[in-house]
Amino acid sequence: MHKIENKLLDKIDRKLLRLLQENARYSLKQLSEKVFLSSPAVAARIEKLEKEGIISGYQVKINPERVGYHITAFINLEMSPEQKAVFFPYIATVPNVVECNVVSGNYTVLMKVYFPSTSDLNEFIDQLQLYGHTETQIVFSSPVPYRGIVISEEAFL
Repeated sequence: MHKIENKLLDKIDRKLLRLLQENARYSLKQLSEKVFLSSPAVAARIEKLEKEGIISGYQVKINPERVGYHITAFINLEMSPEQKAVFFPYIATVPNVVECNVVSGNYTVLMKVYFPSTSDLNEFIDQLQLYGHTETQIVFSSPVPYRGIVISEEAFL
């Protein structure tokens, strides 16, 4: 694995990133105890990481099934380049789409979606087919759920 040196991050920054991915609700006091710095020093480092765009936000992880979204699916959509100008503004308004990525290969975009039922998913797929050909995979289980980005002690970002 090729390592890219980034002078912005030292060992403490990398440890802070790991800790915040583990629990973004750690208090400054808790973080300062774990990295052996004062709370103001930790706050300054976190602010620097935010300003540099390394930390781009903080989110709550919600279990979709517990709030009524029992179907998770990945949808590939193949469309012509001319459709992109119409499709991208449309897809940005669909709250069930939690990710939409432009990808290489046979398809133009790959979307991750959550729906309460297969019939709701089917209605959405019908709408997508106005833009092009789709292929859908419904998730049965996730043996490796989202776990954050690996920030090792040795590697530079």
